[in-house]
Amino acid sequence: MVSMEPQSIPAETSRQAAEWLVELQSDHVTQEIRNQWQRWREAHPDNERAWQHIERLGEKLSGLSSPLAHATLAPRGSIKRRRAIKMLATLLFAGSSAFVAQEKLPWWQLNADHSTGVGERCRVALDDGTEVELNSSSAINIAYTQHQRIVMLVHGEILVTTAPDRQAPPRPFLVATDQGSIRALGTRFMVRQLTNEKDGPIRVGVWGGAVEVVPSEMGIRVRMDKGEQLAFTKHMVTPIEIVNDNDTAWVEHMIVADDMRLEEFLAELNRHRQGSLSCDQSIAALKVSGTYPLDDTDKVIDMLCNTLQLKVKSLTKFWVRLFPAS
Repeated sequence: MVSMEPQSIPAETSRQAAEWLVELQSDHVTQEIRNQWQRWREAHPDNERAWQHIERLGEKLSGLSSPLAHATLAPRGSIKRRRAIKMLATLLFAGSSAFVAQEKLPWWQLNADHSTGVGERCRVALDDGTEVELNSSSAINIAYTQHQRIVMLVHGEILVTTAPDRQAPPRPFLVATDQGSIRALGTRFMVRQLTNEKDGPIRVGVWGGAVEVVPSEMGIRVRMDKGEQLAFTKHMVTPIEIVNDNDTAWVEHMIVADDMRLEEFLAELNRHRQGSLSCDQSIAALKVSGTYPLDDTDKVIDMLCNTLQLKVKSLTKFWVRLFPAS
């Protein structure tokens, strides 16, 4: 049976339908607003088609555990609300194929100002001259105002090289995360979300200058200088350690290991390839050293097998597991 796509809906009508859907989520919808909405629906057949379509889309979105599903409840005029309207209008205008893509891709990759997919890296130049480099599977939002400069780490890992603010007085530069913020004090630093969980710890490493780490619920500031790193959550800060210079090798599209456990090396390599990459526990403690190219992860796996006398078992190209050769 062949299903037909509905007749396309004009982009402007899609935007209007998205605005109405968001508006009607408010707990303070007046009867006058409902009357205006009804008059809009009756003004043109395209409006009614758009509304019927976006109602169905809204039902699908309500089941998603993503900020897009909840952003419709954000205050009028907020950044989150504007992004929700933009996303809803895009999905409506593009039709069901766009919704399929939204279900298959992580929410942060579609709903962020800048993002990278698996195996991708990019460099973003901000208006003030600051550079932000995104590692694989990472996303950021930018919020520059008259009073502050904020980069919000939505997912993954970034390396930030701040520039002096040309505005007077200079605005502070912050990286915001779910666990707290990092204030740059003229610096080059890395911020990484250590797990895919929203409440996972954040690691910060400093390669130049200094930063202040401010966990959101501890009421303290922790200063870190060049060559130092730590991890933190809302409620906890680990002791400061010496930074690992190999942690930024991904900027040069490399992964550098110095006596790293095979299990840990594969987990890091897996961040840069689709699917699952792991090893049998009998070889998890084998040590890996060397410099490996991230642009060809299959080649890296072959190199490991030759060096450590391993073999590959794969159900598909997306499921790879290493075992002892004999």
